[in-house]
Amino acid sequence: MKLSNIRTIIASVIFVALAIGLITGVGMGTLSGFGWDTISALCPLGAFEIMLAKLTFIPRGIISIVVMGVLVLIFGRVFCAYICPVDVLTRARNGLSSAKKRLQRREKREAEMTEIANFEISKCTGGCATCSSNCKPQKHPKLDSRHFVLGGALLSSLIFGFPVFCLVCPIGLSFATVLLFWRLFAFGDTTISCILVPVMLIIEVVFLRKWCGRFCPMSALMNLVSRFTKTFRPTIDNEKCLETTTGKACSRCAIVCPSDINLRHPEYGEHTLADCSRCRTCVDNCPTHAISMPIFPKKGKDDKFEVKVKKEAQEG
Repeated sequence: MKLSNIRTIIASVIFVALAIGLITGVGMGTLSGFGWDTISALCPLGAFEIMLAKLTFIPRGIISIVVMGVLVLIFGRVFCAYICPVDVLTRARNGLSSAKKRLQRREKREAEMTEIANFEISKCTGGCATCSSNCKPQKHPKLDSRHFVLGGALLSSLIFGFPVFCLVCPIGLSFATVLLFWRLFAFGDTTISCILVPVMLIIEVVFLRKWCGRFCPMSALMNLVSRFTKTFRPTIDNEKCLETTTGKACSRCAIVCPSDINLRHPEYGEHTLADCSRCRTCVDNCPTHAISMPIFPKKGKDDKFEVKVKKEAQEG
């Protein structure tokens, strides 16, 4: 079974279990605030918002933030790939797209990544690097729109006195939709929320196609922590990589990465390794099995090999 399917199953099981608990009143809560009896945890972003809104420290919120920080420092943004229901909804949306649109998006992605790879390879031989700058692929801007959304979410909570973003958070909207539909069909409880909540969720998932990478303040918050993460990071073995051993463009890892990370040429990726969710898609799709995720990546060996290859290419 493919790991992407396993990730879908894990996230779906967690969502269904929490949704059933919400409907039956067992008391497990949701991903925005879950637990059992006196043991409970808050969404770290929600905790920040609530404390700013009330201008007070909440012990449970502080504990949740610290726990989140420790987990992200160890595993990166693993929550996004294995737990968050938005990722499942996004993949379901992509699956419902026509085969023609999926093919067009894939071909466009492959063309962009191949152009970048060819340009970087040509720099070793003095090819494209010696001609006009027009041939250079465009690097992505360094500004991250998610951090502006994060700042807006926190500032709005401070100004209005309640966690504003929680009203539109797609994770919360997903559970709210389930609960509203349950009440609608089980008890005939009809309110305007039965329309508004699902519509807001559809808008965020369907029309804001890059929600996770460009809008989600929760991923922005994790990004601020995971940039210090050194464990389980995808690492390329340059002695196996097609681009460094044969001089031919590949970039398969960049093409398939759901987080828009260019592992081979990171300066051209929309995001850096701070946004790696450890989904292992790059590992599974590398044609030469050159990518691994060791607990602690080794330094030095691959860098020396790459310098050697570039030197040989220039001399040849």
